[in-house]
Amino acid sequence: MLAQQKQEIIALFQAALAPVLAGTALAPTVVLERPRDPSHGDVACNIAMQLAKQLKLNPRELAQTIVAALLANPAAKGLVESADIAGPGFINVRVPAGAKQAVVKAVLEQGAAFGRSRAGAGKKVVIEFVSANPTGPLHVGHGRQGALGDALAALFDAQGFAVTREYYYNDAGVQIETLANSVQARLRGFKPGDAAWPESAYNGDYIADIAADFLAGKTVAAADSAPVTASADIADLASIRAFAVAYLRNEQDIDLQAFGVKFDNYYLESSLYGDGKVDAAVAALIKAGKTYEQEGALWLRTTDYGDDKDRVMRKTDGTFTYFVPDVAYHIVKWQRGYTQAINIQGSDHHGTIARVRAGLQAVDLGIPQGYPDYVLHKMVTVMKDGEEVKISKRAGSYVTVRDLIEWSGGGDITKGRDAVRFFLISRKADTEFTFDVDVALKHSDENPVYYVQYAHARICRMLEQWGGDEATLAGVDLAPLTAPSEATLLATLAAYPDALARAQAELGPHQIAFYLRELAANLHSFYFAERVLVDDEALKLARLALVVATRQVLRNGLALIGVSAPNKM
Repeated sequence: MLAQQKQEIIALFQAALAPVLAGTALAPTVVLERPRDPSHGDVACNIAMQLAKQLKLNPRELAQTIVAALLANPAAKGLVESADIAGPGFINVRVPAGAKQAVVKAVLEQGAAFGRSRAGAGKKVVIEFVSANPTGPLHVGHGRQGALGDALAALFDAQGFAVTREYYYNDAGVQIETLANSVQARLRGFKPGDAAWPESAYNGDYIADIAADFLAGKTVAAADSAPVTASADIADLASIRAFAVAYLRNEQDIDLQAFGVKFDNYYLESSLYGDGKVDAAVAALIKAGKTYEQEGALWLRTTDYGDDKDRVMRKTDGTFTYFVPDVAYHIVKWQRGYTQAINIQGSDHHGTIARVRAGLQAVDLGIPQGYPDYVLHKMVTVMKDGEEVKISKRAGSYVTVRDLIEWSGGGDITKGRDAVRFFLISRKADTEFTFDVDVALKHSDENPVYYVQYAHARICRMLEQWGGDEATLAGVDLAPLTAPSEATLLATLAAYPDALARAQAELGPHQIAFYLRELAANLHSFYFAERVLVDDEALKLARLALVVATRQVLRNGLALIGVSAPNKM
């Protein structure tokens, strides 16, 4: 059912309730839901059960009063076919065939805009994801963040929000020194396993690649920064550090490009220190009286905001703990006008949530509780050739995003990207996920991305066999669409806008993967139940319009999650 139709039915319920609620202060919200069992109706409403106790009425009797008034309303004509009462007072409404079929024309008219809304117009949201330390290639966990974050950003964009995709580089701290020392050790001729190799060093082959390019005096640049030229001096640790960071940021840019993920803004942790943002945040917390000194360290009273214990901000050696720049960074987000901020991070970051939020509350800048929002994801296990893959030669200790794309596409980057992106959002973020490369390579129903893409390709093949002008389908009579499989497909198409809105509100892009699999399944069921290119011209054209609308919604949904919609498979 289309959103406009749903609003009109809600208005009918509100009109039916008006005399019942007269003289009371009640102002209930009417909610319509799609029944799990289609035989129960097209939409269901439990408003009678909600109000019965407050009105001191029997819920079934109240439901009967509402239904009688609803059906007697002239505005219900052409919109409500029937309404009946089930159980203790559920009201099930059926709409006429013409109202259900209207979704086809809506899709054909709106095209790529179908499902989008302006609900978030005028609101800014920043979504931070991937944010990998520039100390190595992107691993599969970063890939899951990339798929989740990019799809979530697309969902917010589809609801009219002004969205910024942001990448936060932790380019300051111990890990950067470890990177520089690892490259310098390679430059001095040492390698993993040697007695002189630093115990904490990074062991992947990429360290040797950085060392070789540094010695050759090469120039590298990340997407958002100036080129860095190596000095080729193995004693010049500052040059090694700058070159290694730029080299790996460029490598990550290449990985992200292969993954089809683009960012609007890059933010460097080092800039928070250089611009005085960290010092300013600490000063604000001290001024607010939310800190105290103990045993030579500066503490934040995070227990005032629900944390299980207070946290150290500045250690005895004068350095800040890792959550302090995070607080400063999120103050900057708020000051940049982002009333909503969402961070996509691994579940190992769970402990930092209370600390960051406590710091933001303590500075007393009007930042709301619960800012920022977090989507935490669990780990990804990679299976290949029936066995778990734990390491990559490229990275030394983990599977990289680039590995996964190359393996899953069998050499085809587009296929690999499609499989990785679809698979990595196909489960809720807070569930562990096993990525089976062997399944990603299958051309069968077992492979969910193939299953959805094949639905699109199947429609393209039908239209090619027809050979007519698709533009003529916008005005065809849809009345012949009465078969059960057609009704199911129509209902699934109509559910798309609500699916987008719900996925955005619940920060759950996995719901789009679920929706696409359902739509593909219903298309395949329709294909096997009913012939499209029949002799009956009216029926043929109506079914062609239905499949063209289905193809459009498949395209729209796949585009949201960054997956292609091939015409042939």
